[in-house]
Amino acid sequence: MAARIARIERLITSGTFSLDGGTWDVDNNVWLVGDDTEVIVVDAAHDADAIAEAVGDRRLTAVVCTHAHNDHIDAAPELAARIGAPILLHADDLPLWKQTHPDRTPDGELTDGQVLTVAGVELTVLHTPGHAPGAVCLYAPALTALFSGDTLFAGGPGATGRSYSHFPTIVDSIRDRLLGLPGDTVVYTGHGETTTVAAEAPHLQEWIDRGF
Repeated sequence: MAARIARIERLITSGTFSLDGGTWDVDNNVWLVGDDTEVIVVDAAHDADAIAEAVGDRRLTAVVCTHAHNDHIDAAPELAARIGAPILLHADDLPLWKQTHPDRTPDGELTDGQVLTVAGVELTVLHTPGHAPGAVCLYAPALTALFSGDTLFAGGPGATGRSYSHFPTIVDSIRDRLLGLPGDTVVYTGHGETTTVAAEAPHLQEWIDRGF
């Protein structure tokens, strides 16, 4: 019988991020949360083949989009079609989604406070706008984990210099929604390495002290 022990798996995929007329090479973290039987994918980036291989013969219950920048959603429709899983996105990010997938809409909406369950683990959706209007994080206390997308990185907030973003809003989101979580919560980011809530609190205070 398959083990019912939930775990977090990391897959790094490479591609491009495009917005406001510019294109940049990026490496993305794709997070898989589940056990030997079922799993969710957080941010289906760039490579549907690689993600499908990582899922293997497990049941994919959802493809969760932390936001709709193209580098986080470009492989979502192909992955969902191959495996038959729903794509979930916060409604405020539909304008961004349509820039990448104008002929395919997500299958369901993520809402603040919504709880997703996989392998017996609950992940609570936290709406954290700023990097994008519909940006969300997923908090899984049983795993001492926060999947932050591009809202929070090791070293500070996500970028806000392009369309649909707003720096004061992302600072408010991090301060009000994330820094109250237990300090040992591991932050699984959309790009780069993990960090912890406690490690990021001083970085946010630095931004606040500068008057942002």
